[in-house]
Amino acid sequence: MDKKNLILGIALICGAFASLYVGQKIAPQPPAPPAAVREAVAQQTAQGTTNSGAAQAPTITSGGPQASFASASGDNKSARLTTLENDFIKVRFTDFGGAVLDVALKHYPAAQDRPDPFVFNELHADPMLALTEFPGLDRGTRYDVVSSTTTEIVFRAILDGRLEVTRRYVLALSVDPKAGTDPYQLRHETTFRNLTDKTAVPLRVALALGTAAPVNALDYGIQLKTGYRTTETDKLIPRSDLEGGGFLAFFGIGSSQPLSSVTSPGPILWASVKNQFFTSILTPDAPATSLVTRRVKLLSALPDTDHNAYGIAGAAQFELPALAAGASAKLGSNFYVGPKEYKRLANGDVFKADQDKVMDYGFFGWASKLLITLMTWMHSWAGNWGIAIMLTTLALKVAFIPLTLASTKSMKRMAKLQPELAAIKEKFKDNPQKQQQATMQLFKDRKVNPISGCLPQLLTIPFFMGFFSMLSSTAELRYAPFLWAHDLASPDTLFHLGPIPLNILPLLLGVTMIYQMKLTPTSPTMDATQATMMKFMPIIFTFFCYSLPAALSLYSTTNGLFTIAQQLLINRMKDEDETPATPAVTPSGKPVKNVTPKKK
Repeated sequence: MDKKNLILGIALICGAFASLYVGQKIAPQPPAPPAAVREAVAQQTAQGTTNSGAAQAPTITSGGPQASFASASGDNKSARLTTLENDFIKVRFTDFGGAVLDVALKHYPAAQDRPDPFVFNELHADPMLALTEFPGLDRGTRYDVVSSTTTEIVFRAILDGRLEVTRRYVLALSVDPKAGTDPYQLRHETTFRNLTDKTAVPLRVALALGTAAPVNALDYGIQLKTGYRTTETDKLIPRSDLEGGGFLAFFGIGSSQPLSSVTSPGPILWASVKNQFFTSILTPDAPATSLVTRRVKLLSALPDTDHNAYGIAGAAQFELPALAAGASAKLGSNFYVGPKEYKRLANGDVFKADQDKVMDYGFFGWASKLLITLMTWMHSWAGNWGIAIMLTTLALKVAFIPLTLASTKSMKRMAKLQPELAAIKEKFKDNPQKQQQATMQLFKDRKVNPISGCLPQLLTIPFFMGFFSMLSSTAELRYAPFLWAHDLASPDTLFHLGPIPLNILPLLLGVTMIYQMKLTPTSPTMDATQATMMKFMPIIFTFFCYSLPAALSLYSTTNGLFTIAQQLLINRMKDEDETPATPAVTPSGKPVKNVTPKKK
């Protein structure tokens, strides 16, 4: 390796280290651990209760750019809580607001090695499905419990003798395609009845969707988003859209100052609030007029400038018509609170408005859907998600064998054409057009396609990106163990060397890539600089994957091992269709020496 390439390689490695260091400096610090979160819940509950026992409503603070947010509110200690539950969830209702206080997901622990379930909306601005824009009937109003059974509860409240509001909730016990139910889903109906002898004015009401918070100490809040779907499109609104500033604001994209809320127009077929693995989805019988997204400060002990102190909340707004004397209007909806499981949300018999879009798979969503479907099928009989990932990778490699064989043959033939390509370059060095024509004719005569060598590598990109997107939102991989990895959705840290975590799978990936590159033929059209960059790609890629979920490194390492085995077999195969190369000659008829630069 000459000095120029050595300097380039060192620069690439230094760049990788620098990007890792800078990334850690500018990235938000991890949120408070679960113990601190539970303590904050208790503190804010106490702070949110007044001496009279009435719960304080969430407030919008002001006074500075960083103070533009809604604050989490404590729940009234005197509230009467009623519970509905099935085998999947435990739903707690509060008579203050006649709404859903929170939902415990029985099949998903709050943290690893802990028996208590994860609770959605544990820290919140409002109970879920509370009427957030209805003074006198909001979260601070006490409703009467009219009836309560094991699967149904009904609340009622009357506003100034003028308007009666009845709220009914029914919990599904299982998946029933005929009824369109799911065990993570509530049926909700709110009925407004005019008690006067005069026509009431039109009403605007908003139903709270819940508040999403980071799920663990490694969650940076990137997945905290609201989302919605209209008749034309679907969109997700990340928490960062309300924080203001940032890189895009420098170019005039987005707000330069924090926002208290963002309103998205409808008609909205469904609206959601989600964190990394769990979501709430409101699907109204009639479309909502808009979605209001708010940034919510959940941990009051942290300063306003700390991103980790915030969650995100949403509310769907509805416009009710004027009610004639004695008339009623009903606001009905299905309300899902549960894991982001693609197979479940893609069930068109239950979820008929593309609610699976909440998975947020992105541009390569088709690859993500294919991968999670195949992985789920593999897991159904393998019983382990790590094995399912490996089997899925093997299935993809088998499917790509025809392309891989064609690519390898093409690359081997290209490598043997180096002397003739050098001769053509020398012969037509003053005529680039003829040089290109002669080169293409040589490729045709030798049955070589210079593009086919890159095709399999290009095809793996959508699957790699699709796998990456899928991992960031698949609840099934949360705390899924494999060998030494305790959680495939997190780095497989075996132990720490001081402050540095030792993650095994990314290191195995780097070793696999190095050996794989030694076996793979190098394209003769690649110059020295490109070749040097390729040599350092395993190091750069190892740094890239080092802090990512272990499942991604497992997929890439397995893919590399299968590629190595495949390449060893291919290298032993004889190319039956290859035309024997003829010695290259100069215009004078003398043989051309191999002008390939010697390695230094």
